[in-house]
Amino acid sequence: MERSVVPWDEPEPLSGPIGVPLVDLLDRVLATGVVISGDLVIAIADVPLVRLSLHALLSSVSERVPAPWADGGPL
Repeated sequence: MERSVVPWDEPEPLSGPIGVPLVDLLDRVLATGVVISGDLVIAIADVPLVRLSLHALLSSVSERVPAPWADGGPL
């Protein structure tokens, strides 16, 4: 029976980086923006007791982009 080779069984370390560095990931997320949305429901015997909703927008702010409101906003 032939044994399959998986990366963690190889005797030599993998060459090159694996994945994306955290700094590059944050740079991409803040450059384009991301919306996080989720619901958490705690229930006992199919009776919902607590419901938490999360809605968040992560994005960067640029001085080159004008504010959408006329007075410049709260800042």
